[in-house]
Amino acid sequence: MDVSVKGGVAKAAVVLLSYPDLVPFQAATATLPVSFPYVPVLLAFREGPVVLAALEQLACASDVLMFDAQGLAHPRRMGLATHLGILLDLPAVGCAKSRLCGKEVMPDEEKGSWTPLKDAGESIGAVVRTRSRVRPVYVSVGHRVNLEAAVSLVLNCVTKYRLPEPMRWAHRVAGGAALPSSQSAFSTG
Repeated sequence: MDVSVKGGVAKAAVVLLSYPDLVPFQAATATLPVSFPYVPVLLAFREGPVVLAALEQLACASDVLMFDAQGLAHPRRMGLATHLGILLDLPAVGCAKSRLCGKEVMPDEEKGSWTPLKDAGESIGAVVRTRSRVRPVYVSVGHRVNLEAAVSLVLNCVTKYRLPEPMRWAHRVAGGAALPSSQSAFSTG
């Protein structure tokens, strides 16, 4: 899932993909006025309501949630992936494009390499190389999943791009991109 905010309005997109073949089969969107200011460590309060509204429109439930956001790798150990994972009591994974907190050691340059992201001696996530010689992503536990499973899921959802396919699809839909006509199985709300 992903959220875009423009002109005081938040739009969330949730895209369900089959696994392991990563074929999108359903999408839902929701739009709500933004009711909370932009504060990087409090995105759950800004983006959570519109994500929940989009999730309510799905015809079937997701087995696991993948957020373009932090989970445990958050100063309060409660990023959007953790917040909504707990609220919905579903397995949730955070996969962010940038580090919010913690100390990183860069992994090897090859795809699949990863190192722990640590804060105050605690492992709060992983710095994961999803493509060889490309900037890593920051994977963290959201809820009901361990770090190794979260890293594995993210890596298994990457094709030829840096970001996992569920995040790429959700970002495109949240930004208003039209769905390809070959994906007729999509339904948007």
